[in-house]
Amino acid sequence: MRIFSRLYERVLTWSAHRYAERYLALLSFAESSFFPIPPDVMLAPMSLAQPHRALRFALVTTVASVLGGVLGYLVGYFAMGLVEPWIIAAGHELALQQAQAWFLDYGFWVVLLAGFSPIPYKVFTIAAGGLALPLLPFVLASLLGRGLRFFLVALIMGWGGPKVEPYLKPYLDWMGWGSVVLLIVLYFGFIH
Repeated sequence: MRIFSRLYERVLTWSAHRYAERYLALLSFAESSFFPIPPDVMLAPMSLAQPHRALRFALVTTVASVLGGVLGYLVGYFAMGLVEPWIIAAGHELALQQAQAWFLDYGFWVVLLAGFSPIPYKVFTIAAGGLALPLLPFVLASLLGRGLRFFLVALIMGWGGPKVEPYLKPYLDWMGWGSVVLLIVLYFGFIH
């Protein structure tokens, strides 16, 4: 199944669009509060296609992601009672319970780790608000975690640039499916 290589080709086309940076910002904002697809799927090919703008793309992704995280925080803060049934219905009840337990013990560090890891960040933004984690530490941890992640992706892809694309392309589907398997293993290993 060549799903990932086809998606890659499509995203590369989008990355050349004159509004690509706006789409990247919108995706980054939405993913931090409600949307399931991480911005890395646009950030990586955009950085690969335009390595001279990779750091700018990482900055846009980080700022928009943190702003989306603040929206998730506010949703949790003002409407946790209304949102919690949706989180449970989406199958994230155990993740929410785990996030709540971690917040009680580690607060800032949990947000920083969640911002960097493949764990659904939106669960942590909503839980942070629902548990009334102080906003400033939440924003700082989000900036650090999300920034580290997105700048790392942009730097690696920007460093390689178009010269590595011929070496990457034949393995895209293997890497995509490997990532899916890794996420499933991480999910069941750490959340369940």
